[in-house]
Amino acid sequence: MAIIELHILQNVAPSNLNRDDTGAPKNCVFGGYQRARISSQALKRAMRTAFREGSTLPTQSLGVRTKRLVEQLEKAFVDAGKDEGEAVAVAERTVQGLGLGLDGEKTQYLLFMGREVIDQLAAVGLARWEALVALPAGGGKKGKADVPKVVQEELGAALERNRAADVALFGRMLADLPAQNVDAASQVAHAISTHEVNPEFDFYTAVDDLNPEDTAGAGMMGTIEYNSACFYRYLNVDRAQLLENLNGDEALASRALAAFVDAAIRALPTGKQNSFAAHNPPSFVLAVVRPSGFENLANAFMTPIRPSRQQNLVQRSVEEMVKEREKLAHMYASPAPTGSWVATTEDMDVPGAQRVSVPELIEAVVTGTTA
Repeated sequence: MAIIELHILQNVAPSNLNRDDTGAPKNCVFGGYQRARISSQALKRAMRTAFREGSTLPTQSLGVRTKRLVEQLEKAFVDAGKDEGEAVAVAERTVQGLGLGLDGEKTQYLLFMGREVIDQLAAVGLARWEALVALPAGGGKKGKADVPKVVQEELGAALERNRAADVALFGRMLADLPAQNVDAASQVAHAISTHEVNPEFDFYTAVDDLNPEDTAGAGMMGTIEYNSACFYRYLNVDRAQLLENLNGDEALASRALAAFVDAAIRALPTGKQNSFAAHNPPSFVLAVVRPSGFENLANAFMTPIRPSRQQNLVQRSVEEMVKEREKLAHMYASPAPTGSWVATTEDMDVPGAQRVSVPELIEAVVTGTTA
C-alpha cells in the first residue's frame, strides 16, 4: 500500500473565501508573520460538494451529512406505499433502534453516512414493519430499549455496511455509537499564504434606483474585508486505510482516490464569490507516492516569500518548496518516493518529478498506488 501526498500552490485574486465570526477572511500567525488562511473544514466541504457534482462515482457510493435521517426514512417508507402516519413513527423507531437520540424529528447532531446505508436502514424498517409500528411512542435514546434486540442487531449491521467513498476518505464520529466511527483515510491541512498578508477593506455604496433625481447620497454603504494570497495547500491519503474503510473494494478505492485528487485540485470554498469571482485554479500541483510517512512542506515558507522582478509569488514559492524537500531528504536520508508527478503553468521543473497534465497526474497517482 502507499501514502499519497498533494502539495498545491494556488494564487487567488482579491477574495473572502472563508470568513470568521466577524466576517473577515480567516488568518493565522505562522513563522511570526500574519498569513491568510482557509480552514481545512471549508476545504473539505468544498471537496465533498465537488464529489457530488463532478465525480463519476454513483450516488449510492457517496455520503450525506444531515440531521434529517428520520425524514429520509419516512420518505422511503411512503414511497414503498406505507401510511404516512405510520411511516413517521417507524422512521423514528428505526433511528432510536440504532441508539441515536432525537430532538423532535431530527437527530441530535449531524450524521455522515452513505446513501446505501440509508437504503439498508429503510429495508430493515420495511422488513420489521409490524414489530416497529406496534411499539409505544417514545423519545430520545430511551426508545432503543423498546426495539426488539434482533431489530437492533439488523440495524447495526446495516450501519456497518459503509461503502461511501467520501465517508471512507473524510471519516466520521458518532458520539453515541463509537464502534461505528470511521477513521479518515485522508488528512487536509489548513491552507496558508506563502507570504505575509495584511487585511484590506472595500468600501462600497449602493444606489436606490427609485430615488428622486434631486436626492443626494447612497441608499446603502458598508465595508467588506478581503485579501489576495498565494496559498500552500497540503493533503494526503492512506490508501490502506481507504481500502479498509471500503471493505476491501479495490475498484471503488481507486475511483475514490481519483475523485479525491480531482476534487482537491479544483474545489475552492465559495464565500463571497458573487462579490469577488476569484475563480483561480492552482498553478502548481505536486503529487508524491511513497510507501509510508508524511511530509508537509509548509516550513518552506516560515520566512515569508517575496516576489522579485524576475519571479512571481508562485515561482518563488515553488523554488523554496523544492529546497525544503531537498533539505529534509538530506537530513533524514529519506528514500526516493516511488512516484512523483507535477502539473504546473510555470516553466519550472521539480527534481525527480515527471511533468504531466492534471488528468495524467490523477491517472498516474491511481496507477502508482495499485501497481
